[in-house]
Amino acid sequence: MAKTDSTGSTWRPSTAPTWRYRWAHRQNERRQRTYRDAERAWRRRDDELRRLRSAAADFGRQATAGAGLPLELAPGERVFWALPAVQLVELRHTAVLPAPDLCVDPGRSALHHRRPDGVKVTDAGLAVLTDRRLVLLGGRGRRDWAYGRMTGLAHDPAAPVTLIQVLDRRRTSGLLLPADAAAEFRFTLTLAFAEAIEQRGAVLAQLDELIAEHDQTRPFRPAIATPAQARITSLVPGGRRTVAVAAAAALLVPAALFESDPSVRPGSDVAAAATAAPTPGAAVLPTARPTASPKLRRGTGPGTTAPPVAPMPVGSPAAKRDRLCGAPANPFGYDYCGGSRIRRPDVRVCDYFDCGQDFWAGTGYLVQCRDGALTLTGGRPDVCAAHEGLRRTVWS
Repeated sequence: MAKTDSTGSTWRPSTAPTWRYRWAHRQNERRQRTYRDAERAWRRRDDELRRLRSAAADFGRQATAGAGLPLELAPGERVFWALPAVQLVELRHTAVLPAPDLCVDPGRSALHHRRPDGVKVTDAGLAVLTDRRLVLLGGRGRRDWAYGRMTGLAHDPAAPVTLIQVLDRRRTSGLLLPADAAAEFRFTLTLAFAEAIEQRGAVLAQLDELIAEHDQTRPFRPAIATPAQARITSLVPGGRRTVAVAAAAALLVPAALFESDPSVRPGSDVAAAATAAPTPGAAVLPTARPTASPKLRRGTGPGTTAPPVAPMPVGSPAAKRDRLCGAPANPFGYDYCGGSRIRRPDVRVCDYFDCGQDFWAGTGYLVQCRDGALTLTGGRPDVCAAHEGLRRTVWS
């Protein structure tokens, strides 16, 4: 009875699958695994963006009157967010912070609970965000940052520290929060500030744009590899890379031997032909060495020079390798020379390049890592983090 495998082809149990069927099976398994990883990563970010969009649209409806908080609120003031165990920090030196903006960063970069250099902790307590101000109720007193008096705001990209400058305050201060609560605090502070200046629509428009851009990066389901696509190089350990190295060695080694000068022994015919006998009574002058002397071949007569080497044809294999700058031959025109960055590579790119296991999970542009694997993490802080670091960019 005939069976159908993952390649879409039929074979009988009495006949063992050929190497082409095994190659197609491995290719399809790898492509599906990579696609599933990329799809999960894409959905996680999509869910996060849509959650933030929903939270921004409903912002203010869950505000409370501050019941139970040891804080006296102004008439009509509402509480959006509260968190204990927050530290008050101050800069040791003077600095000018950028003006507050409405930028939303849903990337959720990894933050470590550490205190940056030049920052000292002066107090700790309960942080409260209202529709008018940010308040820290500490053991040494209360610190207020009113939205209407803010002149500078900066979020540390590596530590959960937010610094704020306000009018009539000499030293820049801010908050050091738990690392797992910093992203939610920053998003809520952005929404509260936007609500205070009546610009919440700008935050919603920014989130809509991020969602639309993310929709364009959804990974495509990979094409099914068939046994007919298998190449004979897949039988060689290392595949196309081993064949390419062997071919390059076969071309370069003879060329290097041809270009090298043979050793000339004193007293040989070539040495005698190359050295003119001095004329009796004539002065011996130093001979000026020519800038590009022709090379002599062993076994030729005096004065015989080697024929000039013909230029390399444009269509030769070595010229094609030079055009790709070391990249494997591929129908897409991808190389290591230069051009445009590749953010949406062809779905067949892994048939010609060595892709990493997490290839389709990347959200940057195409790069090659130090271990030879290709990833889509170019332009990101974690570029080639699992592949020994960045080597070079792949261009089109």
